[in-house]
Amino acid sequence: MSVIIAKWSIDEYHRMIEAGILSDRKVELLQGEIVEISPEGEPHAYCSDEAGEYLAKLLAGRAKVRQAKPITLPNNSEPEPDIAIVQALGREYREHHPYPENIFWLIEYANSSLEKDLEIKSKIYAQAGISEYWVVNLKKLHLVVFREILDGEYATKLTLTVGTIQPLAFPDISISVEQIINS
Repeated sequence: MSVIIAKWSIDEYHRMIEAGILSDRKVELLQGEIVEISPEGEPHAYCSDEAGEYLAKLLAGRAKVRQAKPITLPNNSEPEPDIAIVQALGREYREHHPYPENIFWLIEYANSSLEKDLEIKSKIYAQAGISEYWVVNLKKLHLVVFREILDGEYATKLTLTVGTIQPLAFPDISISVEQIINS
């Protein structure tokens, strides 16, 4: 006997949210499945907040830094990355969350969610065409950078602990790895 999992569309997911069905749960939609979001511990909350402020200053006037807000992807996914660096479209985001074409890169901070962020979310983001994805491993204090999409997966994976990195979308900007990791 095989188990059949009910998959949800983004529209169905939005209707559940509007109806208040999910109001007491912290969840996100990943490939049609409603998945619980791990609670943020103090290091997660502190580091992602500090990095968000740092990036907002660096990218002022060039991009919008959204923290823990949904993005809408074509593969029936509506994750809530810790940080999304997106086009500054202003009031357009009243009508829809950022789509892949609006996203410069995404950052997740991971402690208990490390496997989900490195494996599941990296595939979802690559399949959606997000050209760059960063994961901060809060246990080991390093930054994992995913780039170069090939056959629906990231072909390049760098691990950094110090130095600077230039995001693909803004090669003229140097970002301190230590500031992102908050080590």
